[in-house]
Amino acid sequence: MTTDAPGTRSIPISHQARWRAYWVCVAVAGLTILDLSKVNVALPSIEKGFDATSTELQFIVSGYVLTFGLALVPFGRLGDIRSRKLFFVVGLSVFTLASVACAIAPSSTVLLIARLIQGVGAGIQMPQVLGLIQELFQGKERAKAFGLFGAMIGIATAFGPTIGGLLIAIGGPTDGWRAIFWMNLPLGVIAIVLAVWLIPQTRTKSKRAAQLDGVGVLIFAVTVIALMWPFLFTTGSGSDDPARWWLLVVFVLALAGFIAWERRYAATGRDPLVPLSLFSISSYRNGTLLVTVYFAALPSAFLLTTLYLQQGLGLPPVFAGMVTIGFALTSAFSSWRGGVLVQRYGRALVVFGLSFVLVGAGLLVCAALLTPPEWTPWAMAAAMFVAGIGGGLVVSPNQTLTLNDIPVRQGGLAGSVGQLGQRIGTAIGSAVALSLFYSTLAAQPKSEGQLGQFHHAYGYGMLSVALFLAIAFVVAVVDLGKRIRARNEDDPDD
Repeated sequence: MTTDAPGTRSIPISHQARWRAYWVCVAVAGLTILDLSKVNVALPSIEKGFDATSTELQFIVSGYVLTFGLALVPFGRLGDIRSRKLFFVVGLSVFTLASVACAIAPSSTVLLIARLIQGVGAGIQMPQVLGLIQELFQGKERAKAFGLFGAMIGIATAFGPTIGGLLIAIGGPTDGWRAIFWMNLPLGVIAIVLAVWLIPQTRTKSKRAAQLDGVGVLIFAVTVIALMWPFLFTTGSGSDDPARWWLLVVFVLALAGFIAWERRYAATGRDPLVPLSLFSISSYRNGTLLVTVYFAALPSAFLLTTLYLQQGLGLPPVFAGMVTIGFALTSAFSSWRGGVLVQRYGRALVVFGLSFVLVGAGLLVCAALLTPPEWTPWAMAAAMFVAGIGGGLVVSPNQTLTLNDIPVRQGGLAGSVGQLGQRIGTAIGSAVALSLFYSTLAAQPKSEGQLGQFHHAYGYGMLSVALFLAIAFVVAVVDLGKRIRARNEDDPDD
């Protein structure tokens, strides 16, 4: 059975055309990832502008992540069997128009709805980026492309808080947050024009009607929502509704139903939403698990560090965001180098990178606990610099290794499942870290002083970061061992 529609064939594309299309795709991916991080620092400004409740503020951030995750797999599947260029332009257009709606929103309700639509647009276009990279490049060139992709994502993630804080400082505490969304309009319009002009059609059109498993999509949506909802709406405060955890029971039941339905659907000769055979490929299975656990750690470290600097040390948002610049710069460089070196060193490169990230996380805690407050931001910036070296050697090489054995015709779908893993990991990791952070603050005696309370809260929160990083490290080592044994079996004379 094949997931490619009959009657299609690949269209030859020149070297220059491939790279022009690539840079358009990667720039847009960076723009959508930027919206995951830059909005966080705008929440106090939005609260002042609309007198929004904490639940509304939480949903403005979490709703984007949720709809982003929901759209990834169905539209990754559609992009694989139809035109990736078409869905890329559609997703980018939805994202841009929704950004304008966010910028002019007259109320928190309108802003929330626009953010949900914005997340859908991001979820439509992101799988097409990964599918196009998989389709446009092969071998060492593909590894280089994923390396540069990882560099762009790292820069977008780390620079988001700084850009958001700077725009709020320029626009003012009440309406400065609107500039965060207005900046997407000119960038989005330029990107749409370049996408239509420069992104090629990579396959001839199939005459076969597109098949999309409607029942599978519905069960999949229930599964994702039931899993992500209780974590996305965990703030760590006493007002969190404990009943939300019952949704995890719904998740288990929905997941079992989804697996059973997909097997039954595939047995009829039709193409399921998620071919479960993908997870029989150990490189894909291990790589997806690794990146899910890694993203449970890294964004949480950024979030905890920003909270400590702003609430504990009283640092303005723009300066708190600047602490992550060192991570952005070093991870961009190491992502690029990782894309070059992954063909030579393979999974060992990821193990080495995770070691550096673990050291960087330890240095962050030491900086918070052991340095004078006036020196703490500088010490944390240095720790971020170290962690960034390792971070770039994790994401882009892992992306290459994860998709290396996946057929090109399934590249968008396989990549979208990995992206969904990142969103789920971020939701779970942030919930755990925030719960530890705020529960520790609430339990600390007031006599210890404000900074002492935040020392404990940051330390306990970072324990969850260290735990998730350790799990990712174990997964990487296990996968490395499997690869070494497989290589020795193939070439016993070595």
